[in-house]
Formats: sequence, structure tokens, C-alpha cells
Amino acid sequence: MQDTKERVALGSIAASAALTVAKTVVGLLSGSLAILSEAAHSLIDFAATMMTYFAVRISGKPADEEHHYGHGKVESVSALAETALLFVLSGVVIWEAAQRLFGEHGHAVEATIAAFAVIAASIVVDFFRARVLYRVAAETSSEALEADALHFGSDMWSSAAVLVGLAGVALGYPQADAAAAVVVALFVCLAGWRLGKRTIDTLTDTAPAGIADRIKNLVRPLSGVIAVERVRARPVGPTLFVDLAVAVSRTLPLDRVAALEAEIRRAIRGEMREAEVIVTTAPRALDNESVLERVMVIARNQGRAVHHVTVHEIKGKLSVSLDLEVDGALSLARAHEVASELEDAIAAEFAGEVEVETHIEPLQTDGLAGRDAIPERVAAVREALKALASELAPVGDVHDVRVREAADGEFVNFHCRVDPNLSVRDVHEKVDEIERRLRQRWPSIKRVIGHAEPRR
Repeated sequence: MQDTKERVALGSIAASAALTVAKTVVGLLSGSLAILSEAAHSLIDFAATMMTYFAVRISGKPADEEHHYGHGKVESVSALAETALLFVLSGVVIWEAAQRLFGEHGHAVEATIAAFAVIAASIVVDFFRARVLYRVAAETSSEALEADALHFGSDMWSSAAVLVGLAGVALGYPQADAAAAVVVALFVCLAGWRLGKRTIDTLTDTAPAGIADRIKNLVRPLSGVIAVERVRARPVGPTLFVDLAVAVSRTLPLDRVAALEAEIRRAIRGEMREAEVIVTTAPRALDNESVLERVMVIARNQGRAVHHVTVHEIKGKLSVSLDLEVDGALSLARAHEVASELEDAIAAEFAGEVEVETHIEPLQTDGLAGRDAIPERVAAVREALKALASELAPVGDVHDVRVREAADGEFVNFHCRVDPNLSVRDVHEKVDEIERRLRQRWPSIKRVIGHAEPRR
């Protein structure tokens, strides 16, 4: 896309140079002040197209340490400068036309065949260049190319006015070219005003009309979004930078929040392909949060591992009990401080109308070196597990038994199959019973983890 923009800009330079030379030669040979004015117009356009080319090249550079949002606004600066040139040129044309219309001495214009030919050729070239430039400008959102297209478009109408003026001169109306030039100059001023306003809006970070509502309508229906609290958008060249803040439930796990942010970006870029989206999520407490969810959020915010959270309501007062895992190497005094901090946070969450009891237990050892037990030991443990499972009717088909030896004891993992209609609570009790009996039989076993699967 960048190559296309540069190629079109180079084509404009070549066209402007050719038209400037042709109009100057014919104007000097015919003595036509109108054509010489057109040559001056084309010379200004040549300078403008040079500006456009360099602006397009610079705007294509990626973001760097000094330009965090890229170099796209270079095109806006170039477009503003070219718009200023349009106004200057229109002013000069109107002034010259007024001198011809109301001055004491008119300017003789010779309507030669060569003059008609060069102006007609100029109209054709300007038409096709403006058409190509408008198309590429729309495809690439290039303000510099759009300004260039406006220059060629104004040239076309200006040349058409000169052509009408030459025809009027040929028919005996010497002031026809000046009158037509005034009308064209006014149209060029109007087009320049529109382009200038749009360019200034870009330079002042004016959001595209209706963009905030469009983004909100895309994001609000997404599952997990509570509210869209802020939308900021600004165009920089072809890129639309979007910054939005979204409220989400504070109970969402971090990976779900990350997935939601990615989903929001995809939804926006699906409608606005050139958008660069930054999403900020703000956690919010919902009215329908359960006591368990609120307790788990508090523990997560403190970075504490808790389980077996139990909640009761006794005489209108909440009672919360939970298991809190801490580093086994901590002193009891420090572990008690950690537990008290968690209890105080839970009490504050419920405005003190709650009693909290924590059972402190050591975190499981992490990162210990170990090795697989010998096959005979694995077989012995497997047979013991099968025997224990046979005593508990719902549990059966013990398989995938693994025994690992570490410095502080043995670790056993196994899978078993259970009636799929049983509740999780019942299954947990049965598997726990197997684990307890196995550890009672072999005290060297430090931990047993049983994985229950539904029986087929």
C-alpha cells in the first residue's frame, strides 16, 4: 500500500512538470496571459506534488522512540500547506480577474489553436490524475494525496474556465475568461475550506463523527462486559487509535479477562481494519455476587491460596471457615499474622457482620527433585489401591498408577472410574477415603492424589 502511494505521488510530479513546461511554452509563444497564469498555477501544483511525495514517504515510517503513534500526521501537515497554496492561488486569480474586468486597460488574449490544444490536453491529464489520486487517497486514507487530487481537480476546472474564456475571446467577448476564472476560483476556495477543516480536525485529534457510539455498540453485547466507561479515538494517517475502558466483574479470572480484551480488539478491528485498540479493564463488584465469590476475590487479591471455603448463616450472622495454605517454613507467629490479615479483609467486605475462622496448613512442597519408584513398588501400590477400591462399591477400575520418590517421602497419583450419576461431594469422600487408608498402610507415602473419571 505504501508503494502504491509513493508511485501515485511520483506520477503526479511527472504530470505537473509536463503541464508546467507545456503551458509556459505555449503562453510565451501566444502571448496569452491566461495561459501564463495557468503555467504559474501548474508550477505551484508541481511544488505541492513534491511536498506530497516526501510527506507520503515520511508518513510510511513506523513508530519510533520519538513518534509513538507513527508519522501519519506528516500527511496532514502537508495537506494543510497545500490547502494554503490553493487559497493563495485563488486570491491571485481573483485579483487578476478583477483587474481585467474593472481595470482601465484590458489584457489582449490571442486565442490560437495551440492555446486551445494545450488547455484541452491539460484538462484531460488533470481529469485522469485527479481520478487516480482520489481513488488511492480513499483506499489509503491519505490526506496528502487527497490534497493533491484537489489540486489537479482545481486545475481541471481552472483550465476549463480558461478554455471557456478563450472561446469567449474568439467570439468577441474579451472579458469572458476573467469572469469564468472568478467562478472557478470561488469553487476552489470552497473545496480548499472543506479539506482544510478536515485536516485541522485531524491535527487537533478530533474524533470521527459517531465513532464513540459505533465502538460502544460493538463492545457492549460481548459476554463479560458490564459497561463501556470511556471511549477515546483519534485518526493518525490511515490508522485509527482507540483507547477504551471497560468494566468487568471482579470475579473473572485473569485469563478470562485477557481473553475478553482480545475479543474486544477483534470485534473493533472487524469493523475498522486499520484500528489500533488499547483496552483497559476495571473490576467491578456486582450485586449478585455470592459470599463464596466475594471471599475468593479477597483471597486472590491478597495472593493467598484458600480452599474448602464453607459459609453458614447463623442467627442472621454469616460464618465463614476456610483452609489457608502458607509456606510451611513460616513461623506460627508470621502465619497467624497472614491469617489475621485475610480475616480482617473478609470482615471489612461484609461490614463486620461475619465471623471468620481459618485453618492454617502448609503449602505443598514445590520443586523437589524426585524419581520414579521401582516397578515392584509401583505394582504393590497398584494392588493395594485396587483392594481398597473394591471395598468401596462406587469406585473401581484403578489405572494409571504412578509412584514418585522424593527426599521427604513418596507421592502417589492414580485414576479410577466412578458411577457418573454420583454427586461430586460423594465421589470426593470415597476417593479421599482410599487416599487416607493408603497413607495409613504406608506412612512413607506423603501425599496421594486420586483422579475420578465417569464410568463408561
